[in-house]
Amino acid sequence: MSILLLFNFPAQSTELIETLKKIKPSVVAIGIANPTASPRIRLIGSGFVVSPGNRVVTNYHVIANPLDESKLEQYVVLSGQGTVFKVHPIQQQKHAPAVDLALLTIAGQLPALNVSQAPLIEEGSAIAFTGFPITQVLGLYPATHSGIIAAQTPIAIPAVNARNLQAAMLRQLDEPYLVYQLDAVAYPGNSGSPLYRPDSGEVIGIINQVYIKSSREAVLSDPSGISYAIPSRHLLELMQQPD
Repeated sequence: MSILLLFNFPAQSTELIETLKKIKPSVVAIGIANPTASPRIRLIGSGFVVSPGNRVVTNYHVIANPLDESKLEQYVVLSGQGTVFKVHPIQQQKHAPAVDLALLTIAGQLPALNVSQAPLIEEGSAIAFTGFPITQVLGLYPATHSGIIAAQTPIAIPAVNARNLQAAMLRQLDEPYLVYQLDAVAYPGNSGSPLYRPDSGEVIGIINQVYIKSSREAVLSDPSGISYAIPSRHLLELMQQPD
């Protein structure tokens, strides 16, 4: 067993190292631009580029909050890394709130990732995801986490009280769809990160939730290690919808 592990882990690491060279140019950050604020752009989440190169995937909840028009706030996409980045205004949006997905159209062209057409990936499969955890603190430096698919589990969105249960949520709870539960740690800011196969970089899902054991403030010091991702088939459905 020890000999097998010694030979297995380096191979997996080498695969991911090579895959990351393809993944990172397609991973972007989502921010709110405000010309009167300091800093002028507040980073709030992650995303990634899909075909034909001018469409960006993220979670609907990342761009769902209304902005202050009096302050000229707008959602933007940022490509690049560190202090060398480009800001891309969003020209068009398509939403699928029931599966927490959004598809944003930008003017420029960026390298696109391939999206898997497989219905669901088997439990135990190796996965990785790349995005901008704790984005506002750590800045525009993409980080990669890896693990396995721990389970295929029905999604449920808890509500504080009955007044927060909207009709769409009630339908979703009546007919829950399967999402991936991951044995990997995601953080605030990772929402919208691509979940992919370490050997090929094929996108199999989109990170959208992390289980918090106590309070949101404790997620950094005491993460649960349980994260969730929306399977890629829901993204393909959104991509195929007419503009």
